[in-house]
Amino acid sequence: MTSEVIIDVHPKEISIALLEDKSLVEYQNETRSASFSVGNIYMAKVKKLMPGLNACFVDVGFERDAFLHYLDLGSQFSSYEKYLKQVQSDRKKLYPISKATRLPELKKDGSVQTTLKVGQEVMVQIVKEPISTKGPRLTCELSFAGRYMVLIPFNDKVSVSSKIKKGEERTRLKQLIQSIKPKNFGVIVRTSAEGKRVAELDKEMKTLLKRWEDTITKVQKSTTRPQVVYEETGRVVALLRDLFNPTYDGIYVNDEEVFNQVRDYVKLIAPEKVDIVKRYTGQVPIFDNFNVTKQIKSAFGKTVNYKRGAYLIIEHTEALHVVDVNSGNRTRSENGQEANALEVNLGAADELARQLRLRDMGGIIVVDFIDMNLAEDRQMLYERMCKNMQKDRARHNILPLSKFGLMQITRQRVRPAMDVNVEETCPTCFGKGKIKSSILFTDQLESKIDRLVTKIGIKKFNLHVHPYVAAYINQGLFSLKRKWQMKYGLGLSIIPSQKLAFLQYEFYDKKGNFIDMKEEIETK
Repeated sequence: MTSEVIIDVHPKEISIALLEDKSLVEYQNETRSASFSVGNIYMAKVKKLMPGLNACFVDVGFERDAFLHYLDLGSQFSSYEKYLKQVQSDRKKLYPISKATRLPELKKDGSVQTTLKVGQEVMVQIVKEPISTKGPRLTCELSFAGRYMVLIPFNDKVSVSSKIKKGEERTRLKQLIQSIKPKNFGVIVRTSAEGKRVAELDKEMKTLLKRWEDTITKVQKSTTRPQVVYEETGRVVALLRDLFNPTYDGIYVNDEEVFNQVRDYVKLIAPEKVDIVKRYTGQVPIFDNFNVTKQIKSAFGKTVNYKRGAYLIIEHTEALHVVDVNSGNRTRSENGQEANALEVNLGAADELARQLRLRDMGGIIVVDFIDMNLAEDRQMLYERMCKNMQKDRARHNILPLSKFGLMQITRQRVRPAMDVNVEETCPTCFGKGKIKSSILFTDQLESKIDRLVTKIGIKKFNLHVHPYVAAYINQGLFSLKRKWQMKYGLGLSIIPSQKLAFLQYEFYDKKGNFIDMKEEIETK
């Protein structure tokens, strides 16, 4: 199996696609101004106690207050609280965590009222991003995640991932980490640490310790609240940290700055694979070049087609996600209705496992498969779904089909489900329903080019249009493109872009900055 990561960087957003055998299986899109992400640590203030919920709301600077349950304070909350007071009492000299006193663990049956008070400062970490009408979910059990391990302050325990099965390897890693970890720190050893040498693990341990020291130094020296004291690494690097596999065939980036970040990170964790990071410099948009745009358009939306006419209907509600499996207009199997239902359902199981990863759907997912009478067919479908979900990094649980033919799946929800709107608003009428004659579209483009060159003074630029329109402009020996270049200069390039609607166009300068040449008056 070939695996490739495609990173599309724009001034306002970054999109990341993971391809397995050229098929899109994971997609992340994030605005570059996004201030909230899982892993960020804040010094914040308790705003409101909720005794009925045994929880409180905390002001972390977001429009909605964040939620902190009593059980998420963690067993070492008292030790944290005392240590933070010692750190903040001396703004010049940092009190080392190795000398910190470990206080008795917090009782699990305790009350938020007796532990916290309004206005109290707490050090919290985001574990769930804001979803729908809910604010972020917080914890006071801080952790710093690396490629091979997770470092946890005020926790002396060393745990090894259950996915590492060999007993001798588990024992080796546990003893190794115990020998290099500092006092008052716990460690969770990740699956990727299997077989790694002590030098590699020690190097990452020091990196994670440095992050903790930088965080607590910021707490010591700052007085404003709420304040970010630790920011998770950029989305690109954070995704790569969890996803990265030495068997990757290529990581392609279309931006110099992000390319350098990714290359430096890969050089740090897998120096021998640094050459798989490649800078994409082609004129065609990077997602179009790797056939990602077309797959996004076909894989998102309410209706998802898979094989031979069958399709899924995916609906999102506040409480859960609902999936309906339909056989569509496919021809019936020669072996009868039961065989036809099994074939459609097995195909749906393959596509659904991909969709869960692709959309990052979390919470409760209910799937209405086509009814099957044979118990062995229902068992085969359940086993197929379990096998397909083994590649999913998110924690999940799958129940066998109920008597109503429904399958229930729960999947870890950390951030809102990825929802890409694949419907296209008419770019030429802005929803009014009336446009200029389409045969005059190229004349309209030429007037824009004339204005750009003669009045605004931009001589070198790219015009992005739908691939069909690009083919029309480029056709023939003496094409429209050639005429425009002779009239306005050779700085004009026509770029086909699959993300654009039929009569949509976008201008970009040579540095890739968008030039807004759209006017609503055009539609009158």
